[in-house]
Parts: sequence; structure tokens; C-alpha cells
Amino acid sequence: MSDPERAMLLSVHPRFANAILAGSKTVEVRRQRVAAPPGTPVLLYATAPTMALVGMARISSIHVASPQEVWSAHRAQTGITRREYDVYMDGAVQASGLTLENPMSFEDPVPLSALRAAGTFHPPQSYRYLSSADLSQVSEAGPAVGSALRRVLPDAVHA
Repeated sequence: MSDPERAMLLSVHPRFANAILAGSKTVEVRRQRVAAPPGTPVLLYATAPTMALVGMARISSIHVASPQEVWSAHRAQTGITRREYDVYMDGAVQASGLTLENPMSFEDPVPLSALRAAGTFHPPQSYRYLSSADLSQVSEAGPAVGSALRRVLPDAVHA
């Protein structure tokens, strides 16, 4: 089970956020080592032009290896072409393939303006872990998000 006070905020291009939420993209790749236990909730922040929290999923597993090994193991689930992958991974010595499960779209995405109005909010370049305070702030900004978070992290979200 996941740490009761730990969730991940993952910044993704809107194309990939939509594919994750539709279930057609089940592996998100990153250029660095990602260490999170299976079951960790992942909030999906769609970057520009969307700029909003659009949904969530859970990490079912993480495969950390060379970029070539991650591609070989997960290419069909990444939702990107080999060329896109190679451009993204150029110069990386390690890669992580985050296998995501149970995607859920937020009926009302939470725009960046609402997240910032609820407190200090900075979308990460790649990803970051969220504290209980961060989770409460996100919950205040979007009631539907708060409700979803309380279902998966009841001890970490107090809103």
C-alpha cells in the first residue's frame, strides 16, 4: 500500500494526459530515476495550453533501466513514436517507465489560476511529490479533486 501522505504530481503534455485518461497510454516515461511504491496516486497536470489538473491514476509499477531497455519493454504502451522517444531521451543514461492504472478524469478540471488562488502552486517541470499541505490546497481549489483524493488518501487530505 502507498504511504498515506504521499502522492505524485506529474506534468504531462495535454495529448499524453488525454491518452492516459482514455487508457490508451499506460506507461509514462521519464529521463530520471523515479522511486515511488506501487499504489502511489498520481495527479495529472496537463501543461499549456490546458494548464489544469485533469485527472489521476495510480502507479502499478516502475521500471528503471537504460533508455533502450525501457523502450524495449514498454514501447507499445508509451503512446509515442520511437523518434519522439529518442529525441526525449537524448543524452539520458537512465530512464523510468511508470506503469499507470485506474485512470480517472476530473469532471471539472482545476485550472492553474484556481490552484494558485488556493495558495502557492507551481507545476513541476517533470514531477514532484505532494505533501499533506499540498494535497489539502489542491482539494480546496477543486472540490471534485478533493473528493477523489479523499477516497485514495483518506489520512492525508483534510478539506
